[in-house]
Amino acid sequence: MTMSIIQEISVLTKNHVKIKNPDRVNDILSNMIKGGVSKVQIVSDFDRTITKQHQDGVPHLSTFAMFSKIPSSANNENYQKTVSALRAKYYPIEIDPHIPHEEKLKLMEEWWELSEKAIRGLKVTPEEIEDICVKTQPSLREGTREFFKDLAQENVPIVVFSAGCGDLVMSILKQFDVYLPNVKIISNFLKYNSEGIIEGFQDKVIHVLNKNEYAIKNSDFYHVLEKRDNVIVLGDSLGDASMAEGLDHLKNLLKIGFLYDHIDQYLPLYLDTFDIVLIDDQTMDVPKAIFDYIKAAQ
Repeated sequence: MTMSIIQEISVLTKNHVKIKNPDRVNDILSNMIKGGVSKVQIVSDFDRTITKQHQDGVPHLSTFAMFSKIPSSANNENYQKTVSALRAKYYPIEIDPHIPHEEKLKLMEEWWELSEKAIRGLKVTPEEIEDICVKTQPSLREGTREFFKDLAQENVPIVVFSAGCGDLVMSILKQFDVYLPNVKIISNFLKYNSEGIIEGFQDKVIHVLNKNEYAIKNSDFYHVLEKRDNVIVLGDSLGDASMAEGLDHLKNLLKIGFLYDHIDQYLPLYLDTFDIVLIDDQTMDVPKAIFDYIKAAQ
């Protein structure tokens, strides 16, 4: 009985799918099936979660890396030097699992605040953003379009949290025809002055450790989410596992983590943090299969 649902969703039995606690996952899935589609919401990271982690071994660019390739920013030597130095200093901190959370939180806030300061004064047009999103040829995970359209058909909300640049996130989703009415993007959207010069971000900075539903608690979209107490979280970093924090009426939470880099080093941590860990899986097969199973059981 314990393994029945996991076994029935055949993709969950594949070798690259790792589940530390099958009993727990089976219980979560059982409860989600009882609640039905009307109680489900999806909370997902964007960079390397909705987009692929790599394409034929070549790492996928983040939205901020794409932003840095826009001619207006690529040709600004001061901007390039600044963001390169910031990444060299702070990225090793971001991926170091041994740094205490509070210490890392403060340092991530520093990084994003300095990054926001660095973009001030740049004149990057919306047309340039759209152009770079086409030229860099980002790749969504295989099956993303079908998964998102299935969710839209059932009016299941998708909250896309991104610590990247929201303007590029939106452009990429539009490019692939998946910026649908049920999709809400929480990210760092650019703020322009009347002359088209960037002044910073529109709202509070979203960084890798504050991506959670506290960020939208006072928004018009929150009332849609609070009635949906079964949450499927999708992410590629350990911090992504906390994205459902702030949802008061949460009953069942299923966390799915995509792992590609340094698998041997990080797998134990991912297994402790996520309910399901997918090793070098560049598809949406697992979350789609789970949703299809919930829908079929109605």
